[in-house]
Amino acid sequence: MTKLTTHCLDTFSGKPAKGVKVDIYFVSGKREKLNSIVLNNDGRADKPLVEGTFFKEGQYELVFFVGDYYKKITNLPKTPFLDEVVIKFGISNPNEHYHVPLLVSPWSYSTYRGS
Repeated sequence: MTKLTTHCLDTFSGKPAKGVKVDIYFVSGKREKLNSIVLNNDGRADKPLVEGTFFKEGQYELVFFVGDYYKKITNLPKTPFLDEVVIKFGISNPNEHYHVPLLVSPWSYSTYRGS
């Protein structure tokens, strides 16, 4: 099935990042919001972010609201170092499954194309 999925791991606490809000946008001339979800207890979306005929070739953005997440679970400064982590990526073959994970701490993050 063609779809886009994600998950988020909190490398600061060593746990899934449950409760992180994630927005997904399709960016083709204009920025069109496709979906908004909150990650479950496993740091995953309950459903694909985009799938089927809505999943097409082009540029996308995932926005992870990690500042809000860390404000709830840590005692960090009022102004976080990372607030919104934006991952911009392209879908070249919408017939494949794309998985875009985020590994995050209050001060760093990394991502990759997963399976």
